[in-house]
Amino acid sequence: MNVQFKKGSLEMCVLIFIHAKDRYGYELAQQVSESIQIADGTLYPLLRRLTKDGFLSTYFAASSEGPQRKYYTITSKGKEKMHELIDEWEIFTKNVDKLIREEYKNHE
Repeated sequence: MNVQFKKGSLEMCVLIFIHAKDRYGYELAQQVSESIQIADGTLYPLLRRLTKDGFLSTYFAASSEGPQRKYYTITSKGKEKMHELIDEWEIFTKNVDKLIREEYKNHE
């Protein structure tokens, strides 16, 4: 998949995954990579930025497999941002699909 497509959608996907369920970093990385192949080191800077911007908050919880885990949860501001990104994505993909149907496929 094109790198620019991934960059443009990763923030939205992360917010959607965390909206569905609080997640710790490694769990989130696995979940995201099932849908979007991302490079190592891409996710954690994004999580730090989303937390700094107030879209996510964090808490620690015990783990049966070792040390405590840092979980990310979406804030009300994050939910607003997620809905805004989804709305923008739907408009964008609708317009691109229309362009493909009308311009590309009609001129093959």
